[in-house]
Amino acid sequence: MSESFTGYLRDLFSELGPVVLRKMFGGQGLYHDGLIIGLVIGEELYLKTDAATVGAFEQAGGHPFVYQGKGKPVTMSYWLPPAEAMESAQAMRPWAKLAYEAAVRKNSEKKPVSKKPAKKTTAKKAVAPKRKS
Repeated sequence: MSESFTGYLRDLFSELGPVVLRKMFGGQGLYHDGLIIGLVIGEELYLKTDAATVGAFEQAGGHPFVYQGKGKPVTMSYWLPPAEAMESAQAMRPWAKLAYEAAVRKNSEKKPVSKKPAKKTTAKKAVAPKRKS
């Protein structure tokens, strides 16, 4: 990905807040507040969706990111935002917010790692030898 596109994305998400790009899966992940909110493949941006938000992306004419996995297509929960959203930070703001909200919901679904209780061990009392008086 070109530096100019990276800078453009940072500007585009400026109304949401700072974003970080990290390499992954032949593309880059777009993160805000430690949560992944988008994927950048080539120079296309796909935003995180869930059941609550995917309808908005679909109605706006977007489509999901699909890749070939083990001989069959795999559809991910990242969708293209409408073309108008790519024109300005103001136009991207509602779409970025939807993606962030979906990421927050996804993160809250994760079950906390439960710690296994420590095994109880029965300690044997050491018996002191009796002293002769």
